[in-house]
Amino acid sequence: MLLTGLLNTTLSHAADEPLRIGSKRFTESYILAEVLAQTAAPHVATPPVVRHGLGNTAIVYEALRSGSIELYAEYTGTIALEILKSDKPMSRDAMNAALAPFGLGVTAPFGFNDGYALAMRADRADSLGIRTLADLAKHPELKLGLSNEFIGRADGWKGLAAQYRLPQSPTGLDHGLAYGAIAAKQVDVIDIYTTDAKIDSLGLRVLGDDRQYFPRYDAVVLYRLDVPARFPAAWAALQKLEGRIDERAMIAMNARAELQGQGFDVIARDFLQGGAASSAQRGFADKLFGPDFARLTRQHLLLVGASVALALLIAVPLAILVFPHVRLRAAVLGLAGLLQTVPSLALLAVLISWMGAIGTLPALVALTLYALLPTMRNTVTGLNEVPQGLRQAAIALGMTNRQNLWLVQLPLALPTLLAGVRTATTIAIGTATIAAFIGAGGYGERIVTGLALNDRGLLLAGALPAAALALISEAVFEVIEWLMRRRFRGVSSKVNALQA
Repeated sequence: MLLTGLLNTTLSHAADEPLRIGSKRFTESYILAEVLAQTAAPHVATPPVVRHGLGNTAIVYEALRSGSIELYAEYTGTIALEILKSDKPMSRDAMNAALAPFGLGVTAPFGFNDGYALAMRADRADSLGIRTLADLAKHPELKLGLSNEFIGRADGWKGLAAQYRLPQSPTGLDHGLAYGAIAAKQVDVIDIYTTDAKIDSLGLRVLGDDRQYFPRYDAVVLYRLDVPARFPAAWAALQKLEGRIDERAMIAMNARAELQGQGFDVIARDFLQGGAASSAQRGFADKLFGPDFARLTRQHLLLVGASVALALLIAVPLAILVFPHVRLRAAVLGLAGLLQTVPSLALLAVLISWMGAIGTLPALVALTLYALLPTMRNTVTGLNEVPQGLRQAAIALGMTNRQNLWLVQLPLALPTLLAGVRTATTIAIGTATIAAFIGAGGYGERIVTGLALNDRGLLLAGALPAAALALISEAVFEVIEWLMRRRFRGVSSKVNALQA
């Protein structure tokens, strides 16, 4: 009976777990994630959780392998060449055979191919007589602005340059910003997805791949093999998406997001219901105070508050411990300073790999590590500023080392320590926006989406609340420091009494 009860409890627990769906950081992936989530929603007990904008392929694939998400929309060319490191395209059966040892599989082709390509402004291409990728080799002066992922991919720039003997040295450029850069004539050539909505609106020419370098990138669902058993009804519904979206439909949905500013959830709902597409655009006020505002504020406050609190619990005792030992103190502060130099995204990627998880936990660890240096350094500086005479006077009065620390040194060091906490908080508020790249939420979620859409309003809707939060934290610390100055006057009188 006990065993049966435990089994029923376990199964009930599993049934209550949400289906977690991921997306990469570009428009089409956001939309397809919403299509998958809304298709599955009527067939699960708990609404699906969508982890939007999980950086590049490496991050979202690691999230899938670790079990942080159950499935996401991927492309056959990426699976074969980038994930499985094949030197040639693979059939679905071959991909499934290669993915099975990792507990993964491929299913439900949506029905469209979204390949990589390079594009130029048509007028510029005409003036130079460029129609194909091979023609680029004749113009080494051209400025190429390519996404960082494309530059680093196995099926990206390196192989393309070798195939066509291209002499240019590309500059890394976020995909969401590339269209603005080429429209402003800051770059001549960008990498595109062939279903991007802005190709026609900006008058771009897609350069012909006359040597067939790029494989097909058919959109499919990459999933964990335990999903059909855990979510059978939802899985059956997802299979019905196979072949439902062609290139024309995908371009139209991308256009609604990028050119009309429609929400990804609205676009997915209209597609699935087969109704008329709404054309109303969201104003800036709607973006700023949208229904996600309370959730994002809560997530941002949690990340900042918890990371600074953890840094305090670690940095202050550690600073006190190493303070009397000059060499050890220098080594510990040097290590904390070294952590400060690690780029945020690189640190997050390493933590995801180590922890096997995305979301709040690795983001919290990263923010805590960044908050250590200012907190620890200011604690050491504050203790160092306490006059040696006061320490000796306290000992002469019979105080123990512990009493000397708590009653004399730390109260005098507190203003400097608090300045370090203030700096750490400001750093955490800004850096927490990067946490959205791994699904930790916060105001960065809007910034990441705004970058993907090149939507300045959405970027501001994420940046302004973060800036306001930083100003509010400064005001709070000003009040705390004012209260401390009043209290410090009392400490000063005790210090004067000690010196007398």
